[in-house]
Amino acid sequence: MKHLIVLFGLLALSGCGVAYVSPKVVDNETVTIVEMTPDTIRAANASDYRPKDLPAVFYSQAGGPSAGRGVGALPQPSVAPQQRPEALAFREPPQVPMRPYEIGVGDVLLLATRGNSTTVEELSGLLAAQNRRQGYTVQDDGAIAIPEVGRVMVAGKTLEEAETMLFQRLVENQIDPAFSVEIAEFNSQRVAIGGAVAQPTIVPITLTELTLDQALSAAGGIASKDLDYASIRIYRDGALYQIPLTTYLAQPKLQKKRLAAGDSVFVDTEYELDRARAYFEEQIQLAQYRQSARTQALAELQAEMDIRRQALQEQRDNFNNRIELDGVDRDYVYLTGEVTTPSRYPMPFERQSSLADALYSSGGFSSSTANPSQIYVLRGSDDPAAFGTVTAYRLDARNAVNLTLATRFEMRPNDVVFVAEQPITRWNRVVQQIVPSLLTSGATAVAN
Repeated sequence: MKHLIVLFGLLALSGCGVAYVSPKVVDNETVTIVEMTPDTIRAANASDYRPKDLPAVFYSQAGGPSAGRGVGALPQPSVAPQQRPEALAFREPPQVPMRPYEIGVGDVLLLATRGNSTTVEELSGLLAAQNRRQGYTVQDDGAIAIPEVGRVMVAGKTLEEAETMLFQRLVENQIDPAFSVEIAEFNSQRVAIGGAVAQPTIVPITLTELTLDQALSAAGGIASKDLDYASIRIYRDGALYQIPLTTYLAQPKLQKKRLAAGDSVFVDTEYELDRARAYFEEQIQLAQYRQSARTQALAELQAEMDIRRQALQEQRDNFNNRIELDGVDRDYVYLTGEVTTPSRYPMPFERQSSLADALYSSGGFSSSTANPSQIYVLRGSDDPAAFGTVTAYRLDARNAVNLTLATRFEMRPNDVVFVAEQPITRWNRVVQQIVPSLLTSGATAVAN
């Protein structure tokens, strides 16, 4: 009987909270409990808060404008005048086979995406704006750089092959692949027109074939008054072809000769074929000299960019090390109660975090001990005059659908996420404290 009285006494004490005290949220003069609803969440999210920014080094790029290097004075072409002969030699160039246009370095691809998709509207760069049309230049390595996608190698590809490759890359990056692509500027395949024409020019080769008459028309036509001793000379792959102008005008099929990328067309009023060959060879040598100087400048720029990249990476690594050592001023949310791991949740940089982010960053709440109907966000007042006043936003997650509200509730610095215990959990913990004492008392009584 004595032991029963002691047991009932201890149980009474536990009911009064003497044996075990569990934390809970009590609505009183300084604490206001507010149920989480769409309306109360909108009101709570209306408070002014701006997430901390990442350092500027995370937005810096190693590339940048670089002053062009001069190649010095170039030698002037020199040719000796020649006597006009009675006839001009005729060397017909072979017909260029028809083939699809292959994208090359310098071409500008124009990509257009639709803008009525929410996913698309949230992206930046290529997929940022409604119905945006953005041009991308094929760079020296044959690739275009697309934000959110990366570098896509398109050099040497037909337009159809490039579309297929872009489609695959967009799908791989989980981006809506609805887009169209076209070539806005044709810069990689060109034909030079010079000599006795109205306006020497460079004519690009596009998706349609470029014929000899079209190229001459683009240069304003032939400007020679003496047609009998004028000739059209085509320099292609180290070979020189010549079409007398009278023969050209008499044979329409010659006018429709297709030109190839890299052709040089020169309308000459002189007969000397070697003179034209020397002119083109000299131009090629000058172009090679310019290319060599440009290659050297690019190598120097690459070395400079590598140094910049290393410096930027070092600064980023230093910042990450400071974060690991807790040497960076950050905003935190604190998790306590029946959560899997009571902890301090660091709020992310440059974006809002939700209650779900904070709660599940530590493994969520305990399904065996937590009371899903009493999940609280405790938020102190920012008003100095109301110091100590707390608003407790209560989430009732007994209906799992209400957990969607946790994804919409925005956290603020120094919020405390508290998950209360279940009544059975409180009782079990009381028993765990009482039973050892009873066993000890019983053992003592038996000994006596």
